[in-house]
Amino acid sequence: MTQQTPTAAQRAVAADRLARTTALMAEHALDLLIIAPSADQFYFLGRRMPLTERLSVLAIPALGPPIMIVPTLQRPLLAGLPFDAETIDWDETQDPIAVVAELARRNGARSLAVNDHLWSGFLLRLQQALPEVQYRDGADVLSQLRRIKDASELASLREAAKRLDALWGEFCTETIIGRTEFDIQRRLRELMTAHGMEEIGWCDVGSGPNGASPLHHWSHRVVEPGDPVVIDFAASLDGYWCDTCRTPVAGEPDPAFIEIYDIDRAAHEAAQAAIRPGVSCQEVDRAARRVIADAGYGDYFIHRVGHGIGVDAHEHPYIVEGNETPLEPGMTFSNEPGIYIPGRWGVRIENITAVTENGSEVFSTAPKELISLS
Repeated sequence: MTQQTPTAAQRAVAADRLARTTALMAEHALDLLIIAPSADQFYFLGRRMPLTERLSVLAIPALGPPIMIVPTLQRPLLAGLPFDAETIDWDETQDPIAVVAELARRNGARSLAVNDHLWSGFLLRLQQALPEVQYRDGADVLSQLRRIKDASELASLREAAKRLDALWGEFCTETIIGRTEFDIQRRLRELMTAHGMEEIGWCDVGSGPNGASPLHHWSHRVVEPGDPVVIDFAASLDGYWCDTCRTPVAGEPDPAFIEIYDIDRAAHEAAQAAIRPGVSCQEVDRAARRVIADAGYGDYFIHRVGHGIGVDAHEHPYIVEGNETPLEPGMTFSNEPGIYIPGRWGVRIENITAVTENGSEVFSTAPKELISLS
């Protein structure tokens, strides 16, 4: 695919991200940051480079322009980058680790950080080539950069959520009784594609007792009347992810299920009410967990309230006990408390939300009320 010439706005965004990166590198006393193909790299390049056995990295020095180190056959993929970069390509007979090591020496690197997706084999070889260098975790810089979304990122996240809401509304006009979990997830995948989503992350469908497992993917179990069905799906648009979950009921709901559904919805709303700048991530988790525990179902809420979302479907900040990170405007994450009764059913309600200057903005607008599908 031919890469388009970047717009002035795209170049301005890239320049700002690089400037903030080098500022954070200075704070952490880092001389060189090595970023393998990943969401981290996409954040700077605006495209996904292949992650293969051939080393391909973006190197950001504390001083000077960024450098792309790629195998020669990948060089055409760098056309139209949103920033000016030096390019070093290596052919099939060269050792790419030696290329990176020479770059580090040229930049006088005494401390070097790598991102999570640099393969351990590459890192071990680099450590052998540069034993005098101090190695650090690149997440100290990259997670801090990515957890605050700019206006263009927020716009992409809103649009992704809008499309998932629309396809969910379309799905809710259909019958689910008598269909298998596999059929339902296949239909939702079709709708995600039809609504222009670029990549499908997952589509988990857990009916009846299968819904009591939060990570049940799907099976060939047939949905029966009265079954709650936990449906969790995610897809990306313009490189940004949206993730949502709803739990409709096939036909008439059991009164006992209505009770736990209402508790979960109250927990979801309590978490949403807690979201504002300065509140810690763990306080949002506690707000939801308190509602469920007070209702006697604390032992059946077995995961965190939420995860950050952006160019990764799961990223910082994580909304979980022990995370004292204060919320800041521009952070985006899921709000998804759940209750799971083994052998019976589960319920989870998930929306994507952003922290604003005065509180929060919910991107997912599909109804949270319990709905019955025929």
